[in-house]
Amino acid sequence: MNAYGNILLIAMPGFLILILIEMFWGRWKQKEQQPVIDTISSLTSGMTNILKSTLGLTIIIISYPWLLHHFQLVHWSTTSVLPYIIVFVFFDFSGYWAHRLQHRVNFFWSHHLVHHSSEEFNLPCALRQQIAVMTNVYSLLLVPMALVGIPPEVLALVGPIHLFSQFWYHTRYIGRMGLLEYILVTPSHHRVHHAMNDIYMDKNYSQIFIVWDRMFGTFQEELASEPCVYGMRRPAQTWNPYIINFKHWYTLAVDTWRTKNVRDKFRLWFMPTGWRPADVMEKYPLFTVEKMSDLKKYNPVYSNWFSAFSVTHLSVIFLLLCFLFFRFGEITKTEALVNGILLMLAIFGFTALLDKKKYGMVSMVLVGAGIVCFSVVRGDWFGLNGFLPMGSVVVACYFAVTALAAAWFYKTELSAGVESESAIFNSVETQTQN
Repeated sequence: MNAYGNILLIAMPGFLILILIEMFWGRWKQKEQQPVIDTISSLTSGMTNILKSTLGLTIIIISYPWLLHHFQLVHWSTTSVLPYIIVFVFFDFSGYWAHRLQHRVNFFWSHHLVHHSSEEFNLPCALRQQIAVMTNVYSLLLVPMALVGIPPEVLALVGPIHLFSQFWYHTRYIGRMGLLEYILVTPSHHRVHHAMNDIYMDKNYSQIFIVWDRMFGTFQEELASEPCVYGMRRPAQTWNPYIINFKHWYTLAVDTWRTKNVRDKFRLWFMPTGWRPADVMEKYPLFTVEKMSDLKKYNPVYSNWFSAFSVTHLSVIFLLLCFLFFRFGEITKTEALVNGILLMLAIFGFTALLDKKKYGMVSMVLVGAGIVCFSVVRGDWFGLNGFLPMGSVVVACYFAVTALAAAWFYKTELSAGVESESAIFNSVETQTQN
């Protein structure tokens, strides 16, 4: 946990700088302005993912050291370059098939749909990563690495490098790249993957090397005659990463309950993505984008004051997240867990408020009160006073103010857009074959 936190402490500011450069370039050269709230939703999604990963909020079914102990046939030294190359290529090959599975099967789509939930295509949407995988089931893919005796240290180093190498090509501002189009995944390739046009659906699953798509028949080039339309056929219609992550599973569970066909209750989970039992689909239809012109982007109206408040609040949560990673080696696991959970709750309330939900306002008030009480009782915010005099007082005062601000904004400008509380999982459903 400490090592990964240190890596993120370096990577996150780098991602943020690149995002700001893209936003500046788009506004300066393309005369475009990226939607602020959509960007905030993407960033909070990334925060929830890394908090879940670093805090170890996953049930370990089988660990790599156990696999290595029981299946290792060969031994490698960490000083050799070859195992690093082997692991990188293996991650890319297995990642292609895992990615393809996530797109093609109902159950596994929930592991990935959050990444496709943005109706934009930019660097921030690269950070939309899942929290719905509650076990380390994908560790089973590492059996071949255990057989050939790849040390855990190699996996720990190559894994983040392979993952972070997929960030840069989430942009509309880089065109075709010549010869590289035949070797690597480029922005053009990945624009196709994120598009929901008929011709682009279920194409370009590769992560680093595009050769896998070319080999296995899933390659599609970007066509000038067919502009990419981004998003999902059943749109998310929310900024809340928690709802996006789990709404598809919720719908599968409800469909399982509602269908009268016993066979469908079981096979629903493993059918192609988007498949629903006939009796349920007839009685409980869900909106689906059939023509690209049918897509109406999720775009609630906010005042400039509320947008400024949202950017400020996101920035503070980001700084507190960085401080958590900075302190990983100094605080106990329990303290790290408490800190992380408080931040995750803060993100839930904040993004629910962005959706103009009453429970978002209530959550922000309760979380703010909880953080104030925690800071007062502890007298410190996980060691912040050692770096910033009266740092815990600053944190407590800030969250007290945000709780009041959330209530004020909700009363003055957000309540008009509130939907029924029962709509939390019943709004436009997110499962799709995208």
